[in-house]
Formats: sequence, C-alpha cells, structure tokens
Amino acid sequence: MKGVVCFLVCFLLSESQGFEIPTNGLSEFAEYGDLVELAPGKFQFVPENRRYQRSVSGESGEMMEDVDQVTLYSYKVRSTITSRMANTVIQAKVVNHSPQPQDVVFDVQIPRGAFISNFSMTVDGTTFTSSVKEKTVGRALYSQARAKGKMAGLVRSRALDMENFKTEVNIAPGAKVQFELHYQEVKWRKLGSYEHRLHLQPGRLAKHLEVDVWIIEPQGMRFLHVPDTFDGHFDGVPVVSKGHQKAHITFKPTVAQQRKCSNCSETAVDGELVVMYDVNREEKVGELQVFNGYFVHFFAPENMDPIPKNILFVIDVSGSMWGIKMKQTVEAMKTILDDLRAEDHFSMVDFNHNVRTWRNDLVSATKTQIADAKNYIHKIQPSGGTNINEALLRAIFILNEANNLGLLDPNAVSLIILVSDGDPTVGELKLSKIQKNVKQNIRENISLFSLGIGFDVDYDFLKRLSNENRGIAQRIYGNQDTSAQLKKFYNQVSTPLLRNVQFNYPQTPVTDVTQNSFHNYFGGSEIVVAGKVDPDKLEQLQGIITATSANAELVLETLAEMDGLEDFLSKDKHADPDFTKKLWAYLTINQLLAERSLAPTAAVKRKITKTILQMSLDHHIVTPLTALVIENDAGDERMLADSPPQDHSCCSGALYYGNRVAPNSFPPWVNPSPTPMVPMPAVGAPVLETTPPPHVMRVENDPHFVIYLPKSQKNICFNIDSEPGKILNLVSDPELGILVNGQLIGAKKPKNEKLSTYFGKLGFYFQREDMKIEISTETISLSGGSRTSVLSWSDTAHVLNQRVLVSVKKEKTVTITLDKEMSFSVLLHRVWKKHPINVDFLGIYIPPTNKFSLNVHGLIGQFMYEPKIHIFNERPGKDPEKPEANMDVKGQKLIVTRGLQKDYRTDRVFGTNVPCWFVHNSGKGFIDGHYKDYFVPQLYSFLKWP
Repeated sequence: MKGVVCFLVCFLLSESQGFEIPTNGLSEFAEYGDLVELAPGKFQFVPENRRYQRSVSGESGEMMEDVDQVTLYSYKVRSTITSRMANTVIQAKVVNHSPQPQDVVFDVQIPRGAFISNFSMTVDGTTFTSSVKEKTVGRALYSQARAKGKMAGLVRSRALDMENFKTEVNIAPGAKVQFELHYQEVKWRKLGSYEHRLHLQPGRLAKHLEVDVWIIEPQGMRFLHVPDTFDGHFDGVPVVSKGHQKAHITFKPTVAQQRKCSNCSETAVDGELVVMYDVNREEKVGELQVFNGYFVHFFAPENMDPIPKNILFVIDVSGSMWGIKMKQTVEAMKTILDDLRAEDHFSMVDFNHNVRTWRNDLVSATKTQIADAKNYIHKIQPSGGTNINEALLRAIFILNEANNLGLLDPNAVSLIILVSDGDPTVGELKLSKIQKNVKQNIRENISLFSLGIGFDVDYDFLKRLSNENRGIAQRIYGNQDTSAQLKKFYNQVSTPLLRNVQFNYPQTPVTDVTQNSFHNYFGGSEIVVAGKVDPDKLEQLQGIITATSANAELVLETLAEMDGLEDFLSKDKHADPDFTKKLWAYLTINQLLAERSLAPTAAVKRKITKTILQMSLDHHIVTPLTALVIENDAGDERMLADSPPQDHSCCSGALYYGNRVAPNSFPPWVNPSPTPMVPMPAVGAPVLETTPPPHVMRVENDPHFVIYLPKSQKNICFNIDSEPGKILNLVSDPELGILVNGQLIGAKKPKNEKLSTYFGKLGFYFQREDMKIEISTETISLSGGSRTSVLSWSDTAHVLNQRVLVSVKKEKTVTITLDKEMSFSVLLHRVWKKHPINVDFLGIYIPPTNKFSLNVHGLIGQFMYEPKIHIFNERPGKDPEKPEANMDVKGQKLIVTRGLQKDYRTDRVFGTNVPCWFVHNSGKGFIDGHYKDYFVPQLYSFLKWP
C-alpha cells in the first residue's frame, strides 16, 4: 500500500533571490561588527544595544529517531527585509526511507497581497523550474501537458486571508525531493511598528530546522521586539542580535527541542514567529531613498497633536452576533468611547433587518453623552437579519447633513467604522449595488473603514467597500478575542494627524509616482510613495521636497538622502539591491488592481489590465492576471500555479467545482437551523432549514464516540485515549470499497498531566469510483484518478463525481453523500488561535444505515448491523447525577454509567446534550477486540480484521 505524507509550511511573509540557506547563520557576523547578540530566546524588548551571555540550546549533532517512513530532512526559512521590502524563501527537503513509493505534499500558505515570484523542486534528480506567463498562455501549456497524460495538482486556492500553494509528488523508495518557494511583500507600519510574521508549521520533526530573519534599515532601528508566541516552550532557542542599522533573528531548535514533550513524536513548532521593529525618525519627518533609478519616500511625522474627528460607528446587531461576539463588541465599544476626546463628535447606528440611530445627528464627546452611549449599547439584544445597505446610507446621511448645516469643523477628519459579521440578508442584497450606492452618496472628505468578524463574513466585499472610499478593512475570526482586535483596529484609525497630504516633487526627474493608500495620515502609520528617477538628473532631487496638509497651515520639509546609501548596501550581502524597484512595482500593481476593479468603462479596464499584465511579466511575479508554469527541462511535465475557477453567476462568495447539483440533493439533516429565521428574499442557493433527526452515530471532541442503536433506541458511548499521529479506522467495507479513517492530533500541551487528542484529519475512500477525500482543519482535498482538487474551508462548493456528492458549507460542514443512500457529515471546530491548550479539530456524524455489506467493520462500522443489548439493574452511582447499570452485549457483562455527550449540529458553540450509557476502558467489551486493533498504517488503509 502506497503511503501519503503531508507536511505544511505556513507563512505570513515574502520572497527571496535564490541564495543558499546557510546551516550556520551566526558565522555570517564577521561583516557585522556593530551587531550585538541579545538574550537568546528571552524575547526581549530591545531599545538599544546590549550584550548578554549566550546559552547553549542543544547539541548540533543530535540524532533523530527514524520513526517515520518519510523523513523531513530539513525545513529552512530565510527572510530579508531591506527598507521595509521583505523577501522570503521557504525550502524543504524530504527523504523516502520506505520500501514503498510515497506521496509527498508541499503545502504553503501566503497572505493575500503577497506576490509569488519563483518556485522550483527537484524530484530524485529531476529539476522543475518556473516561469511567469499570461494566465491564458499558462493554462494552454498546462492543457497540452494534460493531453499527453502528464498531470499535476491544483496549486492555488483561497483560504481565509491566505492563499494556498500546494503540490503533490510521488517519490520512489530511497528517493529525495526538495521544494523551494519565493515570494515578496511590503511591511506596512501600524500602531508605531512594522510587524513580520512567520507561521511555522512543518507538521513533523525536522532533522534540520532553521529560520533566519535579516533586517537592514538605512534609517537605523529605534527598537526591535520578538514576543514569546510559543508559551515558553522554546525559551533559550531564538537568538536576537541587533546593531544600529542591522539585525539578525535566528530560530534553530534541535530535534529534542522540537518535540511537544520529551517522549512525543509530535512537533511543538506550530505557531507564529513574530518580529516587530520601528526605524528612527527623530531628525526628519520623512526619508527619501534613491537607488538604481527608483526612489522611495517614507513619510511618518511624529510629535503632532491629533486633529478632531467626526466618527460614526455602524454596528451589526443581527442574530448571528448573539453570544460572545456581541459581548466582546460591547466591551470594546465602551473602551473606544472612553478614548474619544472632547473636541471629537460621534454617533452610533446599529442595524439588523431594521436600522436604528442612537442620535440622529453628531454630538460632542462629553462625559454625559459617552455615558448615555454606553448605556445604549449595553441594552442591545442581537436578533434578526442584516441590512448593511440601509445602515451605511443612514450613517452617510448623518455626516452629510451635519456638513451641510455647517456643524462640522472644516479641519476635522470624518470617519465611518462598520463592524459586521455577515453578508446582507435583508434589503439590498447585491453587493455591487451596495458598493455603488455608497460610492454615489459618500463625500470625498469621508473615509469608510470596515471590520469583518468571523468566518462567514465576505471580507472581499468589505475590502472593496473600504478601498474605494479612502479607508481600509481588517478581518478577525470567531476564535480570536473580538474585543482586543476591535480596539486594536480602532487605534489604527483613531489618531488622524494630517488630512489630504500632497507631495510636491521636482517634475523633471520624477515619473510614474504611486502611493500606498489614502492621503490622510494617522499616527503610528506611514505613507509610502515610490517612483522612477531619471539617473542623469539626480541632482534635482537634492533640493527640498514639500508635503502639504489641507487641515493646517503646514509645510513639511524632507531632504533627499542619496549619499552613502549605495556604499552602505554594497557592503551588505543580505541587502536587496533591487528593493526600490520591487517596492515601486508592488505599490504600482496594487494601485492598478484597485483602479481596475473600479474602472468606469470596459475600455479603461482593458487599458489598466494591459499595464498590470506587462508589469507582472517584467517583474516575474504572480498576480491575478498571470500564472506560474512549473515544468521539467524537457517541458513535457507541467504544473500550474493559478487561481481556482470561480462562478459569479450564482451566489456571492461561493465557489463551485464539478457539476452543479440541485439543493434538494442534500440530506435534510446536514444544515439544520437552530432558531427561527427572519423572512428574507431568496438569493443564491436556498438555506436548508429542516431539523436534523437526532439519531446518528457521531464522534466529537477528544474523541467521544456515541453509537445510536435504532432497535434498542439507546445511545452507547465510549472514549478512545490514544496518541497523536495514530490513525483509527471508523468504517471499513472492502466488499463495497468504502473506507473512513481518522488521524489524531494532540492538544498544544497536557492538562492535568493528560494530553487530549482529537481528529485533525479524516480520509474517505470510495474504491469503485477511485475517489479519495482528505479533510483537515485547513483544506478539503479531492483526488480522482490523476486529478486533484483542493478547496479551503472558506469556500462554498458542490462537487459531483459519479455517485459521490461532496458539498462544502463555508467554515461549517463538509457533507459526503453516496447515491443519496449513505451520508457522512464533517463539522469544523475552530478554537481561539492563542488558546494555551486547545486546537482546531473535526467531528463526524454518520446516520445508521443497512446499505453497507454484512462484512462492514470499524469502530463505527461494526454497529451498522446492531448487536443485541440488554441494560438492567439501574442504580445510583458514585456520582449521584450519574447512575450505573449492567449491560449484556456480545456475550460480555459490563457495568455502564449514565452520562451526557454533545451534538453540535444545531448549536455549534455550546452543543446539545445527548444522554448515553458510557462504556469504560475505551469501549472494552462493547467494541470487538481492543481499540488498538483498529489502528491502520495509512489514511487510506482498509482494516485487516483477524
């Protein structure tokens, strides 16, 4: 049986230039005489140069137990940041020690907005390289390879705020494979610092794990901070070294340090490595850097008094906000209201299917008004639908009226902050129409900011809405602290310092100037301007460049700094000599993409499209108009890095793959509606509201099995206490070729000396259809023959392959139906990302059916044909709330305990209690044999029952 090995490499960073990653990063300090090593692993806040004694974290020659058939030999990441332009390369090497061929998956997540520039892989001596092509050309080349029987998997798909780069290769016994990916992005200043995040997730122990971050800032660094994001597990491992203009952060845990516990085979490297820093600005309000024919102007004045603001809070109070989201939003709003200054004016609009205003006009932020506003939001009770269109138009009307009546300070900044967790369900439902309505009514002096809460919100819509109205959007998820994130978002936009900043450059040498965002400047942020410079007229930039603000009689001066920059960069082998060119291209392409989405005519859109395409090809980066073609030297084996197909004709925010299926093809118990819903116009695919039958077999939490026996009308439950990484067979029917297996993952750390385990991955195999479905907490992978499709939990999709229907409901469920007779439903459970113990996991629900063969087995499958049970002699137990009884089953006499388990189909947060009789000792006596008899070696291995 061929094995499948998947390791994840998840990052929130950038691209690199094809350099080799050194195995000993500290040896490179020879040329960095001013760098000072800081306390290793102590995650210090470093305001200035200091020296600490370095501790030794482990022996470099440590051997790793070869417990896996496939070894992750090395996992290396290198980021270089040159004047805020970040480049990252991710490299992984895998060796197959198995006597059988193995499938190896390289899966990388990068943030939306980052540009992939290169990918290569070497498979047992055969090298695949990449080139950027216009998207239609790339697809044509890919189709040619497919026609010759040379296939490759999907490479890009959506995943929340990330994009997924994934490829799978099959390697022979003893073979090696190496993957390398490059991408780039710009670091934006927020709340007074730049933040560089690497989400490290190798998925398994690596013999050599190395992460290096090099920072080169000609302005000099004001501070450097690496917070502890691993709950102290890697104390003493990271090494931070900082000089005046350069810094180096290394993270190189040994195999022993990577282990979750001393005898664990699971890696603890599963989280974010975060680097925060800021540059010196004491002497000048701006910094102009000119290099290789391009200039970059960083503008961030400080020590200025905030100007007044007029602010409208537009808060979603629909039914979906009920519970913790509303509670945290109210808490955050109380804190935000306290932060308003006396010269500020504000009001609030709250909405569900109706729209209400706290005040019909703006009021001064006096103590009395703030107290009254707090009392108002405290009494809000979420219910009903979501009328975003009317709420935004009401907020715009209030600001426009106040402006018409001369009630607003002409020097103030006017802001609307929208907080919502869902799509519109009442009133205007067409997103493009809502955008048009807002654009037509909002004035040039008003900025719209949006905060999307949860997994269901259409973040792309909020982003477009804000971008075209001089604002920004941000997304937070339901498993995060909504209150803290809302306050953080508000802090980014609550201190306006300058309004409508205009830059005046000498016209002769400067062309193609582009800017990062709207023209208002907020404290703690930064305006970045880039452009081309005529190299023969550089002396004209030596004069004064002015930046004027509309809200004050203010002229800010900045001098062009060119002397010494070229010499400084040439002496540093980590510095990117093309940083100005890349930054200009990055800003320009993003600006053109925004203009393209708002193009008034088809002709204008075609012109912008042509410019974006040419720039993408010239700078060798993957944008929405290009694709990355990956091929071997012969050109007969190809892969394509491309966006997934989209069908906008059906439903906003939905993706469809395969054949379109009528909604009534879904079993009625899949998507229950726990509470009555407010009537609303039908739009897109109808929501299924049928109450689910309570009688299903299910596995939830860590993991709790609940077996429903229809003839006895009893629920029997048991737990399985095993180890992370083990694969349990749930259903095995070799006669019909149907298989369901689940792989366990562990909690982040033990609780009360016990490490809980959950299902983190489920595999479904339908042998007759040659279809495999792998569901993890990140993606849903469908393989049929030589074809592979990858969906994310942020998709809504229906896929039909012969008799198998797979339906994905965004961030909620995956339902698999076979011939409308057998159904399997998988529920996604998200937890707070920074929870010290809990992890995301999956639950599975299977209705009992007689459609399996008589030979079906597995921890669940054996009960498809119900055993006879007899429960008697019920009596008080040791716990008064948990009575005991005797149970006869399969010739065994057991003592069982009455208890409660959870069903999360109707209440995904708290669950519904399900009474059951609990069998102790991992189901011993109730299940056939011992639970360890149900271990299988691979995710698609059938159970070999004695």
